[in-house]
Amino acid sequence: MEGRATGISRERLVRTLTFWLRPAFALRVINRFQKIVGFDRSMALASSALTALVPLSILLGAVLSNFVHYNAAERIIRRYNLTGAGATAVSSLFSPAEATSASVGIFGVVFLTISVLSFTRAAQRLFEQAWELKPLSVRNTRNGLWWILTLGGYVVVNTLLSALRGGGALDLAVSLCGVLVTAAFLVWSGRILSAKRISRPDLLPFGVTGAVLTTAYSVGATLYMPHLFNSSAERYGVVGAVFAMISALFAAMLVLVASAALGREVGDELSRIRQGHRPSDHEVRLQWDRVVEQTRSRWRTAREQVSHHRIKGSNH
Repeated sequence: MEGRATGISRERLVRTLTFWLRPAFALRVINRFQKIVGFDRSMALASSALTALVPLSILLGAVLSNFVHYNAAERIIRRYNLTGAGATAVSSLFSPAEATSASVGIFGVVFLTISVLSFTRAAQRLFEQAWELKPLSVRNTRNGLWWILTLGGYVVVNTLLSALRGGGALDLAVSLCGVLVTAAFLVWSGRILSAKRISRPDLLPFGVTGAVLTTAYSVGATLYMPHLFNSSAERYGVVGAVFAMISALFAAMLVLVASAALGREVGDELSRIRQGHRPSDHEVRLQWDRVVEQTRSRWRTAREQVSHHRIKGSNH
């Protein structure tokens, strides 16, 4: 009985994977990503995040240092285990010069406000494009400000969760909590930035896929970011840290945009299934058979071309 149950669960897993990875669905996700101009949207989000979050982090560090110990540079250094030139460049970027304060004047406040609102509108346009909503632009400014405050709370919660890591089963529990917090934050982000025009059930696939992909990106970033920061800082100094940060932000925003495209299509597919329009197993199998046959045909053609060039070269 146990072996039979294992065989049934394995068969069900294979059927689920072949269904969700079938060519027709994958093409819809790719088309959705292209429709929202995914790479351009990712770069716009990364640029807006850089111009908004770096000065905001410096200002918050200066304000919060009067009450608690908070240092954005230290957090980034610890998060990615930076050493050497990378750690020095990040410290110089986020720390005000010695014997100076991080106070801001009227122009600085105006610039910071514009930068933050620009970032919120860039995120807002992602949801409007992915879910094909009418743009609200500045009319959704109040919700954008609430979202920025929520983003700050999300960062604080993630920081507290990271501090709880101690190895073993505790790390697994903390990681699971982090995924749940990220999923809840992404659903809330889509809800508030769309001015509640997207329902929570419609945003749930985006929240789940975004949380999983963000966690996977976080693991990869932990491994690669030290090399990126150190190599860039050794070449360009503090400017190198900026290059590394924009690269890291672009990758993170690319994950977010891809999650929005995937989440939208998953939600639409689940809606079709509820309406009784689920493709049959036979139809899914035919799609895979066509892909396999096309792949084999192209492989045979490529081998024949290589063999032809080899024979032609040997004759010469």
